[in-house]
Amino acid sequence: MNDQAPGRSYEHWFGEEGRQGFIHRSWMRSQGYTDEVFDGRPVIGICNTWSELTPCNSHLRRLAESVKRGVWQAGGFPLEFPVMSLGETMLRPTAMLFRNLLSMDVEESLRGNPVDATVLLTGCDKTTPGSVMGAASVDLPTIVVTGGPMLNGKFRGCDIGSGTAVWQFTQELNSGRMSVEDYAAAESGMSRSNGHCMTMGTASTMACMTEALGLQLPGSAAVPAVDARRYAIAQRAGQRIVDMAHEGQKLSDVVTKDSFVNAIRTNAAIGGSTNAVIHLLAIAGRMGIDLTLEDMDRCSDVPWLVDLQPSGRYLMEDFYYAGGLPAVMREILPLLQGEAITVSGRTVRENVESAERVEGTDVIRTFDAPLGTGAGTAVLRGNLAPDGAVIKQSAATPRLSRHRGQALVFSSIEDYDKAVDDPELDVTPDTILVLQNSGPRGYPGMPEVGNMTIPRKLAEQGVDDMVRISDARMSGTAYGTVVLHVSPESAVGGPLGLVRTGDWIELDVEQRRLHLDVDEAELERRRGEWKPVELDADRGWQRLYIDHVLQADRGCDLDFLVGRSGSKVARQSH
Repeated sequence: MNDQAPGRSYEHWFGEEGRQGFIHRSWMRSQGYTDEVFDGRPVIGICNTWSELTPCNSHLRRLAESVKRGVWQAGGFPLEFPVMSLGETMLRPTAMLFRNLLSMDVEESLRGNPVDATVLLTGCDKTTPGSVMGAASVDLPTIVVTGGPMLNGKFRGCDIGSGTAVWQFTQELNSGRMSVEDYAAAESGMSRSNGHCMTMGTASTMACMTEALGLQLPGSAAVPAVDARRYAIAQRAGQRIVDMAHEGQKLSDVVTKDSFVNAIRTNAAIGGSTNAVIHLLAIAGRMGIDLTLEDMDRCSDVPWLVDLQPSGRYLMEDFYYAGGLPAVMREILPLLQGEAITVSGRTVRENVESAERVEGTDVIRTFDAPLGTGAGTAVLRGNLAPDGAVIKQSAATPRLSRHRGQALVFSSIEDYDKAVDDPELDVTPDTILVLQNSGPRGYPGMPEVGNMTIPRKLAEQGVDDMVRISDARMSGTAYGTVVLHVSPESAVGGPLGLVRTGDWIELDVEQRRLHLDVDEAELERRRGEWKPVELDADRGWQRLYIDHVLQADRGCDLDFLVGRSGSKVARQSH
């Protein structure tokens, strides 16, 4: 008999007497397990978002084997199970529509099965926050193992970044600076190994966020997917989760308000994705932690240290070789809550105080010689965004951070796509492009379309950035002076839906201001004429989502999922 106190899997499943115990043990024996696995050792649920429809996660079955090896070594009983996988590049209409559905899958799978602790295997953008949200609602001992970034893309002897190169090359193609043949040739060199985007896009950002929150083992976020050290880390995670199960160290024991402060400040230092804002808010909501947009803005005044695409030059492979996230967190350690505990069993300070920033490389800058300051995600407010909007300062053009221009309004991304190549489009470099009805309810799902392509007539003139405003999101791999997550969204009657072509809009990032220069009487008249867009979603998940999704300033979770229900075992009937 195992000498540790039995966990919930033994108490409510494998250790039961009579018919119930007979059923649970007998059916598990069909897989060839021997008596020892039922002796009270902790059952480790390996929650896997593997799918061949999610290219970023297509190697996670192999990674699961490494986790299992570690679990067996430490005396646990590993059981792998699948949950919904969300492929950012494949899933329509947008993977964000299904993040909360994945979280429900994870939550109910963990609660309803004989699991004492879990390892979450994630990779692509929404699989990491969705899995963490579900695990947070159950609150078992939890470790995240991300799949790691791809190797650097290669084209014509240069490194190219996944996602970022798509936006860059498409713009060059539209401007006539790149041939159709070269555009096609770049396609085969961009994604050349297993792994998620190797830019500091949302996948890489959320891998760094889970490490900064204390949910990943230190140093694991940036290891390339095909590097043997990625599999060694997975094995160590398998060993460590068994210890956590014995110790009873739950997810809520690791992730606290201090952990979120660390994550926000780390996100600013790495030039991370604006999507982190929505995902961190949603995770905090599941845990009952009071996290707001004001916290995001207040904690983002941090030196910008990591020179990675899309805001900089390098890629995640270079970042790992330069010291990875521990080196960054050591540089900003005076700004972090160093005593916050992590899944390693040690504090943040203990994890990173001996980390080394590799000399002779400028991928990671020092605290005293940053790429810039105050380059994190800024939160804007004003009569156009009463509940807030965000802009990624490190990806924006400085001269446009204070700008006044006339709006050119599009009611849908489809309308914009039809107009963007029109040589007669009434647009100038000073125009502010406004996209409506692309928020959580209006699309539905809040797609990554906020970084609207520069109109062809301007691209041909050499214009490479202009102010764009929407209630949508943008890919973490994208760049530009793009105002996102305008709340409340236009589809629920927010002021963004009242903007008309020709209206003057003022953006002032330094003053955190986003103002529609239309008097209140005229806005009130427009409110009286406003009608919501009709959506073709009268059943299933989309209907449930539209009826219950919260706005971006609250993380776009479903209202009835906020908070947690714990791991209490339900009724015993079969």
